Amino acid sequence: QVQLVESGGGSVQPGGSLRLSCEVSGYPHNNYCASWFRQAPGKGREGIATIDRDGTTRHADSVQGRFTISRDNDRKTLYLEMNSLRPDDTGMYYCAAEMWCVRVREQWYDPDRYDSWGQGTQVTVSS
Repeated sequence: QVQLVESGGGSVQPGGSLRLSCEVSGYPHNNYCASWFRQAPGKGREGIATIDRDGTTRHADSVQGRFTISRDNDRKTLYLEMNSLRPDDTGMYYCAAEMWCVRVREQWYDPDRYDSWGQGTQVTVSS
């Protein structure tokens, strides 16, 4: 059974940093692609970064240069390093995974393409 569990959210001042973690279990041989999404109040889920099985990454323009997605297959964990945080980064952050990478490789930002989700972790950026 696939399970994703996020952690690391919290409250931080503008310009601060956080690192989110997502423990991923249930995929044999770490055979999955994964992404981070966020959802601000009253808005839809926004794809912000993705990582392929081979470690290839892509980031949304809104976070490029500030956020970095990575994975540690030995620890079965996905990470999102977030720097230079801004108030508009506030929201619930989710990790999502999909075994069939072909489903998500081109449209990784589409939340409907993922079959497994974590419960979310809240990030609040405010002075």
